Amino acid sequence: MAKIFTITKRICKHGEQAVITIPKLLEMELRPGTVAEVKITVLKEAGTEEGVQE
Repeated sequence: MAKIFTITKRICKHGEQAVITIPKLLEMELRPGTVAEVKITVLKEAGTEEGVQE
């Protein structure tokens, strides 16, 4: 059975790449090697004061 988690994260920079870090709270559920589907909804673009308008 699929486990579903919803988290809101800011995109981080790691060297040349943008990354999303997984909260420590989920480390036992999302161990390295776990395959997960990631869907990204942009709530606010970098450098803007307002959220994305639909």
